[in-house]
Amino acid sequence: MIKFLDLQKINMVYQQEIEDRILKTFRSGWYLLGEELKNFEEKLTQYIGSKHAIGVANGLDALRLILRGYIELGIMQKGDEIIVPSNTYIASILAISDNGLVPVLVEPEINTYNIDISKIEEKITPKSKGILIVHLQGRVVFSEELKKIGEKHNLKIIEDNAQAIGAEWKGIKAGNLGDAAGFSFYPGKNLGALGDAGAVTTNDDDLAKAIRALANYGSNQKYVNIYQGLNSRLDEIQAAVLDVKLKYIDHENEVRRHIAKRLIDGIETSGIILPEYPVDEKEHVWHVFVIRTEKRNELQAYLTENGIQTIIHYPIPPHKQKAYKELNDLSFPISEKIHNEVLSLPISPVMSEDEVTKVIHILNNF
Repeated sequence: MIKFLDLQKINMVYQQEIEDRILKTFRSGWYLLGEELKNFEEKLTQYIGSKHAIGVANGLDALRLILRGYIELGIMQKGDEIIVPSNTYIASILAISDNGLVPVLVEPEINTYNIDISKIEEKITPKSKGILIVHLQGRVVFSEELKKIGEKHNLKIIEDNAQAIGAEWKGIKAGNLGDAAGFSFYPGKNLGALGDAGAVTTNDDDLAKAIRALANYGSNQKYVNIYQGLNSRLDEIQAAVLDVKLKYIDHENEVRRHIAKRLIDGIETSGIILPEYPVDEKEHVWHVFVIRTEKRNELQAYLTENGIQTIIHYPIPPHKQKAYKELNDLSFPISEKIHNEVLSLPISPVMSEDEVTKVIHILNNF
């Protein structure tokens, strides 16, 4: 079986370094808000090019805290609207509604699966305060037009960068394109921890200070609470692991690009729509390799029978989820088409050339 993602194999590449750092952290006797976190935050700011990086508990909290920070700073208030793609993972929507803000959904562009920037402005109202863009599947979404829309309407541009660490737009890293960005280091991400983990990056001093306090019970001084905060901290062990793996992220992303190019060049199956390989290859880090077909269930069963594990990202769009029943009657035909047809093939930095060849061969015999 070619696994969709062999996390054990991915992490075993760095076994000795990771074990050494975990042991060092264990022996230090300091497990929260210590030197490992400080070190990783500094390395992350250097890598992304941002002024601040704040380690938090997970990717959802990263987005929640950005929006909560804007509320505490008086830039947003409950009832304000945040524009967000309609085909994202539900975490992007949860971060908005959890803060008493209103998600306003915009259809994606069918070829990239990212938000259709040309459709954003028509959704802007006097209550609009932000645009939450999602670099879906590892492909960055940004443009001069998006920047101008944000400036014209005084909207904060927030990046959901859970899937695209290392991707670039015109030489600028994802996570440093907008006003703030949320990262997930869930184990299956391109930069994955050994558990839940996340971070926020920003160049806004006031926002960074607010988020750092909010994530620590609303406190920036022990037992002095300036906000009704929460507990969302990146622990020392996860920070140490991420610091080890951050050194290798560019190399691993290059391996992913190589595999993606081979799959795109090699798969010739009728009825399968392949993802675009961007002209500037640095725009994509191929967190997942997603194809589309009207025969998804049949194809998935065929691949399983032939020893290839696949996953559907994601079978139900947010506006059709029971959790958002108030949105269930809305129609987003492009999103619905994508969610009904997408299938993710294996791709990872430890996938062998022979495994790639097998995937191509089996698909071409479908």
